Amino acid sequence: MIGRVAWLLARPGSSGAATLLLPITAFAIVTALLLTVIGGAQSFWRWTDDTAVGYQLLAVIALVLLVVPLASLGGAAARLSARRRDDRLATLRLLGATPATVSALAVIESAMLALVGSAIGIVGYFAIMPGIALVPFRGEPLGIDGVLLPAAVLLVVPLGIVLLAVVSAVLGLRQVVISPLGVRTRQDAPKLSWLRIAIGAAVIVLAFGLMSGLQLAGEASVLFLFLGAAFGGTLAVLNLIGPWVIRLVAQGQAKRATKPAKLLAARSVLESPKAAWRQVSGVAMTSFMAVFAGVGIALIDAMGGSGEMDREGLELITDIRTGILITVIGSFLMVACSVGVNQAAGILDRRELYRSLDMLGMPEPTMDAARRRAVMSPLRITAIGSAVVAAVVMLPLTGITLIVQPLALLVIAGVLAAGIGVVALGLVSTRPMLRRAAESA
Repeated sequence: MIGRVAWLLARPGSSGAATLLLPITAFAIVTALLLTVIGGAQSFWRWTDDTAVGYQLLAVIALVLLVVPLASLGGAAARLSARRRDDRLATLRLLGATPATVSALAVIESAMLALVGSAIGIVGYFAIMPGIALVPFRGEPLGIDGVLLPAAVLLVVPLGIVLLAVVSAVLGLRQVVISPLGVRTRQDAPKLSWLRIAIGAAVIVLAFGLMSGLQLAGEASVLFLFLGAAFGGTLAVLNLIGPWVIRLVAQGQAKRATKPAKLLAARSVLESPKAAWRQVSGVAMTSFMAVFAGVGIALIDAMGGSGEMDREGLELITDIRTGILITVIGSFLMVACSVGVNQAAGILDRRELYRSLDMLGMPEPTMDAARRRAVMSPLRITAIGSAVVAAVVMLPLTGITLIVQPLALLVIAGVLAAGIGVVALGLVSTRPMLRRAAESA
């Protein structure tokens, strides 16, 4: 019986197949990129000579900088169809379905979408792998053997993606089970505690302390642990404090709004600060990465200009530059995927609102202006704030001199501008979808 109902719920509704295709696409992208990142990093552990530790240290940094945002994108993917699922499950709950039935349906649907997306992602990983194998490090390509992951990893990663989807489904069911009528009528005003800021500040201070104590780390394993905890903890905490900050800013914008688009944009952010954060969280990670890339390029320039490098030193500089380039490209791929999927999902989530505004006579350009402002306003705050946090965390390792070097600032500004440009292109590309949502009968 549950299987039959789950099949009926999985069928596309009034919004079409997009509500199914969006999460599947997101899970496929997350799986493919995650496997590619892990496969590239594992090749560094084949080396055992004196310079291997340096390469492995850089691999840990790159792995943390990419895996944490990818895990965040995976969590967002698990929530893409949350409103559609919650509405339908809440209706079943009002019709007499038991909490156990509702929970089983949600878990089955989320797990199946994640499983299908992960399977497609594995195929994508094998398609990308030959190109990654050609990337040169230490004067020779990594090779297929270096980037090909063991069968166990190819099994564990998709299972982890499915588990993430299931956990997100279970956590999202609390409101459906407790108050189905509130979910059905969308009376679920978000609550964000100031404790987010307190926890975030504590984590940043701890990361600063770990970076300051790197010279005390005797063994390489301890050094890797310090770096991973500092970078990973800081990236993770951005997702904690981000929604609180943009909600605070949106409250002020709503009070000062003088035009319909500005008021609608502020109210859209306040309706769900977490959803607004997901629209720009990819750029938050890219901003963090921009500081790392800028400092790395400035350091390479300083080392290369000394004129005292031997062959191994020059080779290391070339490899660091290659690693930074790959990390930044991977970050932009993640941002592009996150932006496109989240913005399309945001339009689907608010299609009833856009339809109502169209019936009330609001012009489509005004709705689009409000949507752009609801994304770009938090984006500016997010980009600058994340870059500042990254600079604070890296300060003990690099000092202020490298961070404020003209070359570093130029790279940081360029990466930030590119990230903001990706979001702007995403807004333009999804405008036809907004028009269809507003005009649908």
